[in-house]
Amino acid sequence: MSRYSRSRTRRKNRGRFGPLLKLLCVIAVGVALTVGATVFFRVETISVSGNRRYTEEDIIAASGIELGDNLYALNKVRIGRNIRTLLPYIGELSITRSLPSTIVIRVVEWEAVAQLAVPDPAQAAAVQEELAGGDQSAEPAVLAQEPWLISVKSKLLEPAPADSRAIPVSGLTPIAPEAGSMLEVPESETTRLSALLALLEALEQAEFFQQVTEIRLENTQLIVRYLDRFDVRMALDADFSYNLRLMQAVREAMEAREGPEIRGSIDLTQKNNDAVFSPEE
Repeated sequence: MSRYSRSRTRRKNRGRFGPLLKLLCVIAVGVALTVGATVFFRVETISVSGNRRYTEEDIIAASGIELGDNLYALNKVRIGRNIRTLLPYIGELSITRSLPSTIVIRVVEWEAVAQLAVPDPAQAAAVQEELAGGDQSAEPAVLAQEPWLISVKSKLLEPAPADSRAIPVSGLTPIAPEAGSMLEVPESETTRLSALLALLEALEQAEFFQQVTEIRLENTQLIVRYLDRFDVRMALDADFSYNLRLMQAVREAMEAREGPEIRGSIDLTQKNNDAVFSPEE
């Protein structure tokens, strides 16, 4: 065979096996990286920050992470879900890797801003009838039998202790309440729940939690007990941030005119955003 023929054959073979060689190289690199991550990147330290209610040990135990676990095999979504479920007061959290061997967990804890009253017997009976949907053989739903604390985002935190300072809220019927879960109510009360969450968010932004002593939810409106001297009526679909500013302005105007101990009701459900004040008799 001539030198030219042998050279052409070698080039043809290289062209034929070139892609295969490249694939084998990629596979080899991938295997090396996987083995390296498995062998070398092990959890040796777990760092926790932002916690106040729960100890570092509580959070680590709830996470399910153990020393020696593979740093890159950890399922951060599952870990976060475990922590939020087992430790209800945990709100926001982040889980990050700090090479070569540390997991960093940063948490933000919820505050108990409201406590849901136990529904009265008539309200509970109406909810049972609604949930049964006319089926006389349906098993009764499990409804709240004790007051429950919730966060500003309606996460159920725990049954309310007797000395709780969270704002009492009436007019909702928690279904099968469980610490760590989100508040569930019957369909007939979903508008009230949406109004409550919007109001709580507005109260948080305005830093008004300490000035409200009660919230009563009704079919078309809600009533806020303000400074324990004013009953303030608002529509369920109100702009609560605006209403809180208007409520404060009306109170200041009445105090300037009648004195600092003035008491009464403020109706903010009027058209054209008018406010009607009625002094207490």
